[in-house]
Amino acid sequence: MTDTTNKLEIDSDVYKTLLESTRAIPWKIDWSTLKFTYVGPQIEQLLGWAPSSWVSVEDWAARMHPEDRAWVVDYCVAQSRSGTDHEADYRALNSDGEYVWIRDVVHVVRKENGEVDSLIGFMFDISERKKTEEKLITLQKELEELSFKDGLTGVANRRMFDTIMEVEWTNAQRSNQPLSLIMLDIDYFKQYNDRYGHIQGDDCLKRVARVLSSAATRSRDFFARFGGEEFVLVLPETDEQSARKVAERCRKLLFKEQIPHENSPASHVLTVSLGVGTMVPTRKDEPMAFIDEVDRRLYQAKQKGRNTIVSRNQA
Repeated sequence: MTDTTNKLEIDSDVYKTLLESTRAIPWKIDWSTLKFTYVGPQIEQLLGWAPSSWVSVEDWAARMHPEDRAWVVDYCVAQSRSGTDHEADYRALNSDGEYVWIRDVVHVVRKENGEVDSLIGFMFDISERKKTEEKLITLQKELEELSFKDGLTGVANRRMFDTIMEVEWTNAQRSNQPLSLIMLDIDYFKQYNDRYGHIQGDDCLKRVARVLSSAATRSRDFFARFGGEEFVLVLPETDEQSARKVAERCRKLLFKEQIPHENSPASHVLTVSLGVGTMVPTRKDEPMAFIDEVDRRLYQAKQKGRNTIVSRNQA
């Protein structure tokens, strides 16, 4: 009997030594009292709190970030009651008042009758992993933004326009509200590049984009570079008269800039031609057909001598 007892004590000491030599923090909670019966000494190195200060689950919950506390406690209690092994990531408060990301992996120990006896778990410091994840998320968002942003002018690109147009087209169909589109093109931009060079041509595009992006002021109004020297405005819930006013504003804003264009037959300063379209789309209508129609009006504006606007009433 003594040999068996000694062997169990030795085995217990070995297991304890192994547990306390790992970076994971072992712990055990008695389910009937919800008190800790063991917490590994590694907890003090990680969080600064002595193992003896971890008395009950209240201490565990109190040392958790307020934003995490409610859902983590509710989730872990519910899983434990059902006898389900589980894990949770949360921010734990250290003794310096800082938060450390923890992953708690929990095993539910049952009695012979199936009732929950205790919880045994390991806490892992996942702070570095979380930092990496956050960096990856930030990088992904930046890449997504870049994929929808024109590299030269910084405004939305054609890909973003296609996405927004699809959304607003559906909204207009559902709400039976007018949707307006303005397509505009810098007049004689090839001649501008021939006269001033491509570097200044790029600067000109940036300047035009900055100016025209302020023409429509509502939160849902959308401005993008359509391609080359062509830009587009999507104006939800905007009738034809209001859309034409926005088009006129575009023309006036650019005229105010007084960007020299000595090689333009239309004017001594940079100008734009604009096509305007408005419709209340039905289920039978297609957005591409609408875009093509507005583009035709832009072409008509160029045929009329440029530096002008063509809308439905003039088409």
